[in-house]
Amino acid sequence: MPDDDQSFNRRTRTLLIQTASLNDLAFLVELYRAVAATEGGLARTAEEISEEYVRQFLGKSLESGVCLTARETNDGPIMGEIHCYSLGLRAFAHVLGELTIAVHPTHQGMGAGKALFTELLRRVEQERPDIFRIELIARESNQKAIAFYQKLGFRIEGRLENRIRSVGGGCEADIPMAWLRKAA
Repeated sequence: MPDDDQSFNRRTRTLLIQTASLNDLAFLVELYRAVAATEGGLARTAEEISEEYVRQFLGKSLESGVCLTARETNDGPIMGEIHCYSLGLRAFAHVLGELTIAVHPTHQGMGAGKALFTELLRRVEQERPDIFRIELIARESNQKAIAFYQKLGFRIEGRLENRIRSVGGGCEADIPMAWLRKAA
């Protein structure tokens, strides 16, 4: 197992958190479609998850950010994935944005999301001294996720009113959140 891979033991189950690769493309498309098919799972619908969409975020994340997968075994199915990447402008070179996490519906609540976030933050803290900030956006109605992100050290930075279509119709606020590197 490569040095940058981590194992997390949760409820007697070991999760392998590994850097994603281009070979994971088809598996990630499948994962994202499954999560998007779940009500409120992702902003995109399952029909909007294309190979090109996944290829773009995977490429950007591997080039300038972080992209991690969670599996039970090296050759097992991908249970979850997290990624974020540079916004591409010098003024924002210290920021990783577009953070998205997807955990397969059959594996939610089993620690994969926490393990992915923990490893993402560990890598940024230990291997990316150039990064001072990680950004994400959560639906206002997803209070469970917002509380989870806050426990990880993200803080709410505002409200984007009527930004995202609600699952039941109408619109709701998106909640921008950020993790900031602690001063040394």
